[in-house]
Amino acid sequence: MKGDFEQSVAAYLKELADVRLASHHTVAAYKRDLSAFGLHCKYLPLSQITRVHAQDWLVEGHAAKLAASTLARRLSALKGLLDYAVKTAICPLNVAATLRPPKQPARLPRTLPPEQTMALLQPTEAVYDQRDLALLAVMYGGGLRVSEAVGLNLFDIDLPSCELRVLGKGNKQRVVPLPQLAADLLSDWLDARQLGLVKDEQAVFLNRFGDRLSARSVQRMIKQRALLSGTDLSVTPHRLRHSFATHLLAGGVDLRAIQELLGHASLATTERYTHLDIVKLTEVYDKTHPRAGRRSE
Repeated sequence: MKGDFEQSVAAYLKELADVRLASHHTVAAYKRDLSAFGLHCKYLPLSQITRVHAQDWLVEGHAAKLAASTLARRLSALKGLLDYAVKTAICPLNVAATLRPPKQPARLPRTLPPEQTMALLQPTEAVYDQRDLALLAVMYGGGLRVSEAVGLNLFDIDLPSCELRVLGKGNKQRVVPLPQLAADLLSDWLDARQLGLVKDEQAVFLNRFGDRLSARSVQRMIKQRALLSGTDLSVTPHRLRHSFATHLLAGGVDLRAIQELLGHASLATTERYTHLDIVKLTEVYDKTHPRAGRRSE
């Protein structure tokens, strides 16, 4: 019985990765979620799963104080599995199809003020400072995800045009313009890269062993630079991306253009930055306006 359940899950995850081109992170998260559901329903064959099994699993997660986003992802994983089971004639219908995910609180992206962003881009005495400056300038200047930055290959770079070809979520490509400063720092790093140890001939950003730099290494590097520069220690690669979008919006860039630059599939995702901008304006008003906080008489 357990074997049937696990085989169905494995086949679904393989389709998710190979056919639907889901990211490694999505596949790994769904695998964890569906393993948890298997334990909950005692590995019943999918044809014997009922709506009650699915409901009870979500209620159990809520009682365990799992975040609404986690519960929503769990439900998405289960719905996907059962959709696959219907398509492959394992089940007659998806019993979880009409279940709704819990409402998630609106979360605004956290950003860095421009002066703190620039502080991260100040030279240091670090051994790989040239590489790190180029990497940070590319991530911030192009609004790249950390996975997109470390995934860059030499053939993705067009320095004369100050452009990068980026492979984003779902293997979707987009062309990203680079500010001149980022292009110059990247050019300097490419010259220095040739003088060091190179094992991965295509990777733009290399570690000390000559292999492609990992996302985890970038996260550590940013924390170290934040400590040295006095920047907010909660800074992450994704906060740089959020900062890029927010600073563009504050500079008057059209929301649709920001959507294209970020590679968002939905404009609704990008629209979060308009709310963030309003929050910032309100904070400035409350601190500076002479009548802020006064009640009208």
